[in-house]
Amino acid sequence: MAYRETEKVRARKETIKLRLFKAAEELISEAGFKGASVAAIAARAGVATGTVYRYFPDKSTLCAEVFRHVTQREVDQVAASLNASGDIDVRLRLAIATFARRALRGRRLAYALIAEPVDPVLDQERLNYRQAYAELFSQTIAEGVKSAALRPQNPEVSGAALVGALAESLIGPLAEQIKSYVPGLSSDMQPPITADHPIVMDIAEFCINAIGPIPKH
Repeated sequence: MAYRETEKVRARKETIKLRLFKAAEELISEAGFKGASVAAIAARAGVATGTVYRYFPDKSTLCAEVFRHVTQREVDQVAASLNASGDIDVRLRLAIATFARRALRGRRLAYALIAEPVDPVLDQERLNYRQAYAELFSQTIAEGVKSAALRPQNPEVSGAALVGALAESLIGPLAEQIKSYVPGLSSDMQPPITADHPIVMDIAEFCINAIGPIPKH
């Protein structure tokens, strides 16, 4: 008779997998992908190092799952801003500010997602992440062009350009903020970035000027 897992065994396995996933996310948030070694993940989860390989074939697979989970959460926040009520330029400004503000508040994790050197598996996840943002911005820009709220332009090019501008403009500030990061403290306890931080406003202003809302008379 073939062995069949009991509910208790399946539940235990799911609990351990969740602990490993959470441990990896915490370590990446604190020390980037480089700091999330298999041994460190296992120690944080309270299991033996070999246990990690029972649930994930390698570190890249585990980190890729964490990458997808975390980035989807961030993409959803920007999507909510773009789908809010209001004029096109107002919604775009809100979405851009949301992206920048959340990145600066979660500085170590954001740097890992945006700029940290990674292996090819994670690099592909990063491309997917940027493409998801580009599509969101492109859809809203296309809406603005159609309604004459934005000047005529190629929405796909402009959407991709906005994502590039956001990422590049944040790399320096994120690297600088990481210097003030205090290991062991949660993101909420780190030295704060306020909602009206000049960097956030400057990035939003540049991006809005780049896509060119039609002035209202």
